[in-house]
Amino acid sequence: MKLVTRILASIAAIFLLQYLLPQLVSYNTPLDAALTGLALGLANTYIRPFLRVLTFPLTFFTFGLSSLLINILLVLLVGYIIPGINLSGFGAAFVLAITVAILQAVIGRIFKELR
Repeated sequence: MKLVTRILASIAAIFLLQYLLPQLVSYNTPLDAALTGLALGLANTYIRPFLRVLTFPLTFFTFGLSSLLINILLVLLVGYIIPGINLSGFGAAFVLAITVAILQAVIGRIFKELR
């Protein structure tokens, strides 16, 4: 269920930011946005835990700010791998990472209440 939540949140965040801030995040086709959301959801599910273990000392000393940096770097990595998505830079990745985190919390809470 977590994987579905992360994928849905990633896709929703990309569509939302394209609508609200098209100068930061844009995509060629809706399929590109869905593929990017899928890749970002998979990266958050499988790569992020490994990176968090590796960077635990840094996370401890920065009071969790390096965790945000990991999320931003994953967004930049996925944006680089998927050719149909256009991120305008580090700021766009920052906004997308924050939006994905917020939407994951909201969608996760909705799914918890539906059980």
